[in-house]
Amino acid sequence: MTEETPYSFNVIKRALAIIDAADVPLSLGQLAQDLSMSPAHFQRLFSAWVGVSPKAYQQYLSLNLSRELLRDRFTTLETATTSGLSGTGRLHDLFIKWEAMSPGTYANRGAGLTIYYDWYPSPFGDALVMATDIGVCGIAFADEIGREHTYLDMTSRWEKAKFRQGNQKLDDWSNAIFTQTGNTTLALIGAPFQIKVWEALLQIPSGYVTTYSEIARTIGSPRAVRAVGTAVGRNPISWLIPCHRALRKDGALGGYHWGLTVKRSLLAYETAKRDVIG
Repeated sequence: MTEETPYSFNVIKRALAIIDAADVPLSLGQLAQDLSMSPAHFQRLFSAWVGVSPKAYQQYLSLNLSRELLRDRFTTLETATTSGLSGTGRLHDLFIKWEAMSPGTYANRGAGLTIYYDWYPSPFGDALVMATDIGVCGIAFADEIGREHTYLDMTSRWEKAKFRQGNQKLDDWSNAIFTQTGNTTLALIGAPFQIKVWEALLQIPSGYVTTYSEIARTIGSPRAVRAVGTAVGRNPISWLIPCHRALRKDGALGGYHWGLTVKRSLLAYETAKRDVIG
């Protein structure tokens, strides 16, 4: 069983940052020393969360990861849906259901809506999680831009909503997300076109990728690749609505609102998991 504590989350977060910044693969001894841990303890903690050893994980963080994924793990969204792939790799046993809020809620900038928020430790850094009474409407990672900027970025999306810190439902959903167990519900708040794109993203199986042009084709707007890219970038629910699984046609990572280090780590983590489970 994974050691689900803020301490373990912070260890994994630091380990991922060290691995990502290194020019060459690091040995177990080097990583453990940098983290002031014994090699055996670090190996056990890392493997419990990621599912593979630190050595195996580093193989997935190669600069060619996105191109290899596009070549070997590309999926058309129709194939993902009809083959049942979209339900098999979703963050372990985490069951996700979603509900789109009315277009008026988005058009009115959240007027009359109460959104609860709080900060939670995650393996990908400090995470801001936001939710309505219906479900989670926002997940953001703050390590690269800081808490203040992250909070302003997210609250500006629904600037007329009321924001309140702390809520039991929010705690329960966040625990399900970051321990990768249990159930959570998503509340999609966006323009109709954005929601179509986000729903398409939810069909991409964990450990697989697709392209912006494939998403555009799937939602019936094959020429709207640029608009799709914008909608992907405006996805407010990072990780669970997997915008990190959308790549450019040439295999480049593209952008990621909360930093490319996070995007590469997410892809590497999911690819490693897929190989172990598959």
